[in-house]
Formats: sequence, C-alpha cells, structure tokens
Amino acid sequence: MGAGSSDKASYDFTRYQTLDGYVTDLLNLLRALDVSQVVYVGHSVSGIIGVLAAIQEPALFERLVLLAASPCYFNDGDYLGGFEPADLEELLSLLKRDYHAWAHAVVPNLIGGEMRPDLLDEVLNSFTSVDPDIAQQFARATFLSDYRTILSQVQVPALIIQCAEDSIAPPAVGQYLHQHLTDSTLHVLNTMGHYPHLNAPVATIASVERYLASLPAVSATR
Repeated sequence: MGAGSSDKASYDFTRYQTLDGYVTDLLNLLRALDVSQVVYVGHSVSGIIGVLAAIQEPALFERLVLLAASPCYFNDGDYLGGFEPADLEELLSLLKRDYHAWAHAVVPNLIGGEMRPDLLDEVLNSFTSVDPDIAQQFARATFLSDYRTILSQVQVPALIIQCAEDSIAPPAVGQYLHQHLTDSTLHVLNTMGHYPHLNAPVATIASVERYLASLPAVSATR
C-alpha cells in the first residue's frame, strides 16, 4: 500500500506508522487467496514483513526466502547494521526536505554494481512515483525499526540471500540473521548492491532453486 499503482487515497497514516499494517495486509491477502504453506520471497524490508507474518501465522508459510533483508539498519554496539544513528537521521532529514533529490542520491547507491540503465531507471521511477509524505513515513518505519529480539520466535525455515557488498544490509547483517533464525541457510552472492534479483538474477534464481530442491517437502508447483 502506498507504492506503485496502489490506491494512494486508501493509504492510512495511522495504520502504516509501523510495519504492522503491512504484516496485516500480507496475512489478509494470503487468507483471501485461500492459500497456505507458501514459499514467501521478500526483498529488503518485505523480508522482515514476511518474518513478522510468519511469527503470527506460521501455518501459512512453508519457507521464507529473504533477499537482502535486515532486522535493524543502525549500528548498535557489536551489531553492524550499516548506519550510524546520526547518519540515518541525516538521511531521513534529507528525504523530508526534498524527496526527489533524496531518491536520485540514494538509488544509485542502493543499486550498486553495473545494473542495466533501463533497470536503474525502473527502480528510480518506482521510488519517485511514491507520494513524498508516504515515502517519509515508510522510510522511518523501515530504517528506525529494530526487530532483532523477535527472530528467535520464527518457526519457519528460511533461506537468507546476501550480497557480498551491500551498504544497506552489509554482510554482517546476513550473518546475524543466520545466527538468530533457528532453521536458516545463508547464501552469499558475489555481487554488489541491495538488489540481488536485479544485479545478479541468474545467481539469485539458482540459489533459490538449489535451496528448494534440497527440501523434498516443498512442492515444485508452489
């Protein structure tokens, strides 16, 4: 909700103050589709939304595939989330002052590597199409969140796909997820950026296929 071609008039600033609103949306969607035991693939913050949903309704999920996901984006003691808190606040302040300037400054760094120009434009267009007020609230709900303490509650097995160089979710974050998700597998891809499925789609797909092929309980039709 609030991104892409979703009905922006339906966006509720109270509902989406935290990621909980998106978690409810995901669970409602799965119930409406009358599906269960899904293999859920979530990129970045959507990965954590899937984690939170799987904690609430584990029976709906068979596996989680987390692409460059992070439970916490700021450094805290020995935890290296990628940002110092002061730098994160400065980044969010720029977003508030001039969202389009923020998007043009941040997106190339998010992409990393050597993404095709048309894909870079696609990602940039997806960012700039979001209403600035919605983008500001979503960014704060994402970057200031800290879900490290709930990871031990996840019962659903997970595949963690991590880029070798990612300024948003650095390698230490993938290791942290692997250490704290009880039944997890970590695959580190030799690529840069925060979008493994765009920067290295063949390697990303192969990683997912290898993981699912090793789990006979997962249906190939899902």
